[in-house]
Amino acid sequence: MEIKTLLKENKGTIVDVRSIDEYRGGHVVGSLNIPLQEIPERVEELKALEQPLILCCASGNRSGQAERYLSQLGLTCYNGGSWLDVNFHKSN
Repeated sequence: MEIKTLLKENKGTIVDVRSIDEYRGGHVVGSLNIPLQEIPERVEELKALEQPLILCCASGNRSGQAERYLSQLGLTCYNGGSWLDVNFHKSN
């Protein structure tokens, strides 16, 4: 399924992998903040979330890293790219 469709239909969970300070500076309403460096220690928490996980960050780089790692562990996830793009698609 396309990320835009998932966002419009409020399916899955949006996970912002930026730092706490970046997240505080602005984020998608309803998203969960799990900084990239915390992903390995919070895998069980991520597994318990409604999938697919839609991962976002500032540019798509960190969310891409998180997507590759989590996909290898069997989680259904997508790299949503920039949180601004995710926010745009969720709002429209």
